[in-house]
Amino acid sequence: MAGRKRRRLKLLSVTFNNDTKAPPNENIEQEEQEAWSYLPEELLEFIISQLTLKDNIRTSAVCKRWFSVALSVRVVNKPPWLMYFPKLGHRFEFYDPSQRKTYSLELPELHGCRICYNKDGWLLLYKPRTQRVLFFNPFTREMIKLPRFEMTYQIVAFSTSPKSPNCIVFTVKHVSPTVVAISTCHPGATVWTTVNYHNRLPFVSSIWNKLVFCNGVFYCLSLTGWLGVYDPRELTWTIRIVPPPRCPDNFFVKNWWKGKFMAEHKGDIFVIYTCYSENPIIYKLDQGNKEWIEMKSLEGVTLFASFLSSHARTDLVGMMRNSVYFSKVRFYGKRCISYSLDKCRYYPRKQCHDWGEQDPFESIWVEPPEDVSKFSWED
Repeated sequence: MAGRKRRRLKLLSVTFNNDTKAPPNENIEQEEQEAWSYLPEELLEFIISQLTLKDNIRTSAVCKRWFSVALSVRVVNKPPWLMYFPKLGHRFEFYDPSQRKTYSLELPELHGCRICYNKDGWLLLYKPRTQRVLFFNPFTREMIKLPRFEMTYQIVAFSTSPKSPNCIVFTVKHVSPTVVAISTCHPGATVWTTVNYHNRLPFVSSIWNKLVFCNGVFYCLSLTGWLGVYDPRELTWTIRIVPPPRCPDNFFVKNWWKGKFMAEHKGDIFVIYTCYSENPIIYKLDQGNKEWIEMKSLEGVTLFASFLSSHARTDLVGMMRNSVYFSKVRFYGKRCISYSLDKCRYYPRKQCHDWGEQDPFESIWVEPPEDVSKFSWED
């Protein structure tokens, strides 16, 4: 009897151990989770540093250790600042849209200059009185002069920082319904080079008013939406067979050409059409299918639009993502006009701006300084 009882107890013990033992799959998953938890910190930092801001924030919710590492490598880009050119004097205002704060800085070097373009922290300026063309960095005060050149109000841009050996300054001018004059220059040159090219477009369509450098070439957008391309390596000018993007209703009103903006981001080209009474329409160029695609979302990209040059940013904080910021500040310098694609509305509400009423040469988006504390700002 005692032996039978011992056998029953042994059988129960074996059954209990089998029931409580984890299945092989669960053991594997648990071991994998433990392996991720004990990754060397250097390796974990490298992996998380490759993530976008959105994925970095998600990763930080895994555990305390991952939160600490994700926070240490998190990179939040700074938005550009809006620089205003004064009508009188030398005091220039700079508006930071992330902090909603305006600074002022004395820049007597810019007396008599007209702003033309901005990229990589450098302004391209023109002095009509002396026909001097020059680069200027507003925060380092560096200046690089180019040969004199008679520049009217044609569009102009440059490819990269003037300190780069690949910097090319480019301008295109309407000569006749079938001819454009393209002029180029670079830092260190003694003269500008001008060549006439056949245009093969109707009169109005042959006037170019938007310009970006992307994928090694200059893209020019005409008043009616046709796309011209200049290749500085091959010295060629071509008209792309891409139907113009559809304009908003009532777009062709007085000074309608001021309400169109163009920007590039990592090989993509965006065009923004605005109309006072409607929400803006944003297009991205599909190079493969040769068509403009209307964008309902910018997928986290933020566009900063101004008449002379527009910019794009990713990994910005808060509600700045997936929006368009325009070069106009309301409420006594406290709020920049923006449009959210997530909410399909302007901020501040009902602040649609009539760009035909604004001087296109009064402001431009510029790269912010790396360290504000190094400068003697005047509030």
